[in-house]
Order: sequence, then structure tokens, then C-alpha cells
Amino acid sequence: MIDSLAVALGLGAQDPAFWMPLVFMGLFFAIIVAGTVLDGFDVGVGCLALFAPAELRPRMLSLLSPWRDANEFWLFLGLGLFVAAFPNAWGSVMGELYLPLCVLALGVLLRSVSFEMRLRAPQELQSRWLLGFAFGSLLTAVAHGFLLAQVVVSYETQSGYLWFSLFIGLCAVAAYCLLGAAWLIMRVAGELRARAVMWGRRAVRWSAAGAVGVSVVLAFANAGVFLKWSDGPHWPVVVALWGFLLICFVSIEMCLQRMINSSYRTTALPFAMTLLIFLAVLGGLGYSFFPYLVLDDITIWDAAASVDSLRLVLSGTIIALPVALIFNIWVYWRMFGLSIPPTPPEFDG
Repeated sequence: MIDSLAVALGLGAQDPAFWMPLVFMGLFFAIIVAGTVLDGFDVGVGCLALFAPAELRPRMLSLLSPWRDANEFWLFLGLGLFVAAFPNAWGSVMGELYLPLCVLALGVLLRSVSFEMRLRAPQELQSRWLLGFAFGSLLTAVAHGFLLAQVVVSYETQSGYLWFSLFIGLCAVAAYCLLGAAWLIMRVAGELRARAVMWGRRAVRWSAAGAVGVSVVLAFANAGVFLKWSDGPHWPVVVALWGFLLICFVSIEMCLQRMINSSYRTTALPFAMTLLIFLAVLGGLGYSFFPYLVLDDITIWDAAASVDSLRLVLSGTIIALPVALIFNIWVYWRMFGLSIPPTPPEFDG
């Protein structure tokens, strides 16, 4: 397939003008996956804080403290890489997605400011900043879903497409809530875990509806994507992918139901299954769009910067990427397993 693409572009497979845009597209996709998954539980817990009792909200945010700074890293890294490596697509994408991108920026800003200000605010004002963080998380989740829907329908804004985008925005909130609830089930005990189980059960079916909606609309809205997936040799892959997603959603549903009927025990199964769903959906979207950045309009080679510019960016990436990987592995390895709240010090009377 790679050789065929190179021939179609009139380039050799070893030509930097061919393989360098592919490398940067792979890096950009990896950053999208990492940001969606690793920042996803953060966004999900923030959304769930809106539904949690006031006395549980501080505990939910305290669980996020070790990863807040690391989670902000992915958005800025992705935007920076996109602008530097694919400047010829930036204007086109921004022109079509400026509204959901502005909502996303507002949500991220509100989340960051509210989280930091809550740590420094007097006791009586901390609840307000906590709600600000929760509303910022909700805006961020809705913006992610709206962005995805608009990309899927090729930026159409007619009434039907707009309702679809709003529906996917709500399903994105549910998906992030499912990821956040599954993470809480793995991390905490007591009342918060019990509530997380209930939140997860309410979110799992809406998440499934969003995954199905995005897949079906993308296939039927674009003939090229439909042919790519419906071509004869690909049918086993399509059946296997849908079967895998069905197994994951059913496993999550059964696990959460069993926890209600038997005991609220610590388990990482819902979190692991939810991560696999995110990865499968994002992988399917990546395959559907390749080799386009804008479907049927701008390929990654059309959008790429000059070879000299890409060499410069790649040099910086080779230096920065190992540092970023080491930092994130060091930070995120502690996100698994039960979290034990600190015990207050004892004083002799």
C-alpha cells in the first residue's frame, strides 16, 4: 500500500518528501490517542463532579492532582505539531471548526484556571472553583464530540448535520464519564466507588450509541470510506472490529451489573475495556481518513510543510520525544491501582 501511494504521488518510498509527512502523521495520531485516553479520565471525573454530592467532590479532584499538569501537555503538543508539520491545512481546518475549537479552548482554560484557583482560594470559595472545573470539563467533552462529528460529516452545517453533531457531543460526554467512572472504580472505595458504578451504567449505552453513530454516518456520508470498509477482503476485519466492540461494551455492562448485585470490589476490567473501545474507535477513524487530513480534499502531502521545515521539526522532535516519554511514563504509572487517602497526623493531648 505504501509503495502504491508513493507511485501515485510520483515519489519514491525513500524520498523524504514522501515518508516525512507519514512520520509526522503517525506522531500526530499518537498524540491524539494519548491525549484522548490519558486526559479522558481527567475530563470524565470533572464531568462527574457535577453529579456528585458536595462532600465527595473535593476527594474526586484530589485524585486528579498528580496528573493535571501532564494532561495539559497533550493539547499544546498536538496543536504545535499540527501547525509546524501541516501548515497548508491549518487555515482550512480553522475556517471550518473555529466555533467548536473556541469552545474547546474556553473549556480547557476554565478547567486549568479553576483547578489552580481552588488550591489557593479560601475554604468558603473552593466549592465555586470546583464547579468551574466541572463546567469546564463539560465544555471540553462537548467540544470534542462536536469536533469529531463535524469532521465526520465534512463540516456540513445544515439542520440534520447540526443535530447529529449535538448528539455526538452528548455521547462524547457519556464516553468520558464512562472512562472517568471506570477509573474511579479502580482507584477508590466506599460511597464514591458505589456512585461510580451507577454513573458508569448510565453512561455505557450512550457511549455505545455514539460509537455506532459516528461509524455509520461516516460510512454513509462518504462513498470512499464506505468502499474502503466494504471491499471484499475487508469484511472479516469489519466483522471482527464490530464483534470486539460489542464484547467490550457487554463486558463493561455485565461487570458493572455484577458489582451492584454482589459487591463493590476493586477491579480494573471496566477501565481496561473502556480504553480498548477508545483505541478501537480512534484506530478505525484513522484508517477511514488515511491518507487525508480533510476527507477528499487535502492529503497529508498536500498539507505538509517543505522538506527543510520538516527536517527542522523532526530534529526537535527526536530530542524532545524521549524526554516527554520518560516524563509521562514516570507520571502515569501511578494512575492504576487503589488510592489510599492520607490519614491525618495524630497529636498527643
